[in-house]
Amino acid sequence: MSHILDRPIWSALETAHASLAEGNAHARRYPPSIVPFAAPADNSGESLDALAELPVGDEVMALVEAEPIIVPQGLTTLSNARLVQMMAERPSGRISDSRIEPLTEADAADMLALATLTKPGPFTLRAQSLGSFWGVKIDGRLVAMAGQRMRQTGFAELSGLCTHPDFQGRGLGTLLFRFVAGEIAARGEAAYLHAYTTNAPAIALYEAMGFRIRSQMNFSVVKRQSA
Repeated sequence: MSHILDRPIWSALETAHASLAEGNAHARRYPPSIVPFAAPADNSGESLDALAELPVGDEVMALVEAEPIIVPQGLTTLSNARLVQMMAERPSGRISDSRIEPLTEADAADMLALATLTKPGPFTLRAQSLGSFWGVKIDGRLVAMAGQRMRQTGFAELSGLCTHPDFQGRGLGTLLFRFVAGEIAARGEAAYLHAYTTNAPAIALYEAMGFRIRSQMNFSVVKRQSA
C-alpha cells in the first residue's frame, strides 16, 4: 500500500475507527447498521476468504480501493463504479456562521430522509457514530447538512454533503463544505472526500474549494452468493 488512503476502509478500521471494526486481522467491516463498508487486509487468498465470510444473509458490503477490486469466491457483485478521491491542497480556515448547528441523535430521522432524497452516498440512521455532522435548518426543517465519515490517522473524510432541492442555489452546500473542512483542519487532520467520476459539477466545485484529485478509486457493492 503506497498511501494510507489507497485502502481507506481498511486503514480507518485499523486506526481511528478500530473500535467499530467487525472481523479479524484479515478482513474487517463496519457494523452494517452504521455503514456497509468492508475491506480485506490485502489481496491474499487468506484475506479474500475472510472477506467472503463477513456478510450474513442478504447483507451487502461496499468496497473502495485504488487498486482493482478482487471479488472472492462466495460473493457476487451487484454494482461497480469509478470514483475520484480528492484531498484538500492546504488546511481550510475555521469559519463561524449562526445558521450552522450541530446535529444530534434527535435529528437522525431527518438526516436519513434528506440523504435518501439527495443520495450523497451510503447513509444510515447511525451515521453519526462515525463523526460529527452539522446542518442548516429553516423554520425547523433540516435543509442542508455535511459531516465526517471515515477517519484514519491524520485524515478525515468529508461526507454526507447535501441540500434539499427546494433550497439549492443559496450557497448552503458551499457554506457547510467550508465549515466541515475547517473543523477537520482545526484538529490537525487533512480533509479528503470521494465523488463519482461522472459527477463533473461536484468535482469542479470541490476543485474550486481547494481540493485536488489524489487518486482514481474503484467502488463495488457485493453480497453473498445465493445458495
